[in-house]
Amino acid sequence: MRKPRTIAPAQGRLAVLVPGLGAVATTLIAGVEAVKRGMAKPIGSLTQLASVRLGKRTENRSPRIKDLVPIADLGDLCFGAWDVFPDDAYASACHAKVLEQDLVDALREPLQAVKPMTAVFSPEYVRRLDGPNVKKAPTKRDLGEALRADIRRFMKENDCARGVMVWCASTEVYLQPSAVHAELARFEAAMAANDPAIAPSMIYAWAALQEGIPFANGAPNLTVDIPALQALAKRKGIPIAGKDFKTGQTMMKTVLAPMLKARMLGLDGWFSTNILGNRDGEVLDDPGSFKTKEVSKLSVLEHILQPQLYPDLYGRIDHKVQINYYRPRGDNKEGWDAIDIVGWLGYPMQIKVNFLCRDSILAAPVALDVALFLDLAQRAGLSGIQEWLSFYFKSPMVGEGLYPEHDLFIQLTKLKNTLRHVAGEELITHLGLDYYEK
Repeated sequence: MRKPRTIAPAQGRLAVLVPGLGAVATTLIAGVEAVKRGMAKPIGSLTQLASVRLGKRTENRSPRIKDLVPIADLGDLCFGAWDVFPDDAYASACHAKVLEQDLVDALREPLQAVKPMTAVFSPEYVRRLDGPNVKKAPTKRDLGEALRADIRRFMKENDCARGVMVWCASTEVYLQPSAVHAELARFEAAMAANDPAIAPSMIYAWAALQEGIPFANGAPNLTVDIPALQALAKRKGIPIAGKDFKTGQTMMKTVLAPMLKARMLGLDGWFSTNILGNRDGEVLDDPGSFKTKEVSKLSVLEHILQPQLYPDLYGRIDHKVQINYYRPRGDNKEGWDAIDIVGWLGYPMQIKVNFLCRDSILAAPVALDVALFLDLAQRAGLSGIQEWLSFYFKSPMVGEGLYPEHDLFIQLTKLKNTLRHVAGEELITHLGLDYYEK
């Protein structure tokens, strides 16, 4: 046994603050309430169902994650939200039509209790969306201070001991890092000057970090993936994670691409297309927001396949990604992948994938786990970028000079080894020679 890391106990209520009370957030909230009442199982959540092997295989020690480390209890979660629409979580869930109406009606009381605060929003950054429930202030710095006041008020009124913020709102238009993102002083000056390089999601992240609240970015927005906010998180000892929840088609890529590389099979092209009819699909119908998502989705194959090491196998891949808004499909996204691979002696083969998934059903347990793991990280004294949570993201944040690890199984090993580390258990390398060299 190694010496365990000191982890503060998960005592008191945990505020889970979500910008964006749409399909993902309401599915998350309704799901937690259903699980608490014994109406459903938390399928898809590692914090609730997964186990971690400890020690040698012969020891037969595999506790649940929530028994290995002190994960906050679902009964202690208290949800708060901001949204451009004034609908409470019940009305929003009815509109989203992700869950069966009977289940939503059975959870009417706790869902109606989640009423969104006025949002920080501008149609310059999300062009296909607008609503009346929006904050007004002279500057973006003033809007940030208003969010800070919201956080403090929510924590006090709901008697919360700790909080986390998880971005569940829309994809913003594509932004690249600029000079105003380089240092905190310049960032805050840009907020005061209403600089267009400061997007609403950045204002939420700044407010959360200033209030000591861990922040996770569930969209491909730039947000905390900038030096100014990363330095703020590190200075204040606050964990951050992101970006862009990995749920459907990209999750499949992080499973299939490692298989191709593991077997040294070539790849000629990978064509991915989706149809999606929820609010997220409508937002992504705008080219500016789609560009942000496209960059997130396209980065996966290059990092997994390492064409610089294997130019003959992966040096000339045609990789295409499309997302098409199709209203009748609602939240039931359908993704098609046509994959052209190359085998022995250069002979071509094909893989076809048709994934009929439910976007928010896949995203809700991801959002839950990220919130609970960020809270654990905070109590364990882990600050700044939490690369061990890459498992949950399409574009994992990493430290300067590092490339992101996209292989789902390497990411899972990293996550579980991090849990072993904080619990004081030996890391597992899977070498196994000691079983045979006795």
